[in-house]
Amino acid sequence: MERAEILARETKVLVFDQYGTIVDMQGDLTATATPFLKAKGWDGEAHRFVTWWRRTHYENSMIDALGGRGHTPYRQIGHRAVSYVMDRCGFDYTQAEVEWLVSQIEVLKPFPDVLVALAKLRGAGYKLAILSNGDRDMLDAAKPHIGFPFDHVISVEESGYFKPHWKTYASAAEIIGVDRSSCLFVANHAFDCIGAKCYGMRTAFIDRRKRPFGETPHQPDIIVRDFTELAVALTGG
Repeated sequence: MERAEILARETKVLVFDQYGTIVDMQGDLTATATPFLKAKGWDGEAHRFVTWWRRTHYENSMIDALGGRGHTPYRQIGHRAVSYVMDRCGFDYTQAEVEWLVSQIEVLKPFPDVLVALAKLRGAGYKLAILSNGDRDMLDAAKPHIGFPFDHVISVEESGYFKPHWKTYASAAEIIGVDRSSCLFVANHAFDCIGAKCYGMRTAFIDRRKRPFGETPHQPDIIVRDFTELAVALTGG
């Protein structure tokens, strides 16, 4: 509790990951993929298809960031990842189907606890921002489906690197106009918390999946089950 009180006192801005933290990426994409895969005659589990898709996308985005040959758009990497996974599944598909599946990322809905908690945090005086690996236009398209007016919605396009490269967090702090020590970065992914922590932001890990954070010297400052618990910790009730 003392740690939460320190965070509440020293935090001015909460910076959120979007995909998987604000919006239910795994659940909603699984719901979308289920009838699509059934129509293709693939007898595997849709949630595994989505997991392969997301893992392949993550791997390719990390290669892109480390390669240092320029920033590839998130959407383009998504197309490559989905094509790879459907090749792995062994069924025929069209590029239009690939593009359609990736476009569904733009209409993902927030987790049920998110909007009420965000309103509570704003009411307590915090500025609220998003820092996402998504392209600028993808984040713009997602705004009406999320339904909350963030103070800033920042794409990693601003830095030219995918998270968890330190420059993504640095560019976000610069755009928001606050020192990194005043930012609490919030994510459902350990890698994202670690990246923000390495840069010098405090971090909150949303442990929806009840998984260990892992052995790393860059532990989060607070671990909570969901946004409701986060809001309670930072507002005192």
